[in-house]
Amino acid sequence: MTVVLYGQENLVSFDTSQALRLRLLDGPLRLAWRHSAITSDFIAETIALGFRSSERHYKTIRHDIGYLTNELIENAIKFRTSGEIVIEALTDAHNFRMRIANFVDDDTTARFQQLLSRVIAGDPNELLIEQIEAAALEGGNTSGLGLLTLMSDYQVHLAWRFEEDRPHRRTKLETYAAMAIALS
Repeated sequence: MTVVLYGQENLVSFDTSQALRLRLLDGPLRLAWRHSAITSDFIAETIALGFRSSERHYKTIRHDIGYLTNELIENAIKFRTSGEIVIEALTDAHNFRMRIANFVDDDTTARFQQLLSRVIAGDPNELLIEQIEAAALEGGNTSGLGLLTLMSDYQVHLAWRFEEDRPHRRTKLETYAAMAIALS
């Protein structure tokens, strides 16, 4: 069993005892894709409810968490192979944290690790501009825009853990994210 980690290693220690946990069961892509926005809205609303004493904070937190969760859930759905998707989310101190686990095939693993090597080594702001320009030239067919937007515009910290599942010729991918919750 080979484990490969990209990003901020400290994000991988994730206490799920207080986390909201959702499972998206394996099924037709259309069904899961249509429901990714509903799932992310549910998570955002559930977490933001604790901040409803200030309408401004509530709306900001709900929007930011909704955007983050939607991006990561869409990626998990878009690039998955068979198996469920497990989503865990919580707040700790002044941060929103989440982990999404799903399975990807070997080709997806190789392509994603290559993209992550580039993302981790570069400046997210510069890479975002490069990817936007590449998308304009290639007709919008580029990867990484969502992750770079999260890192650049939302200051989201990310980590990815790949664990080979050789008997099934697939890899378990866990995506970790942490985002500060603006309280002022």
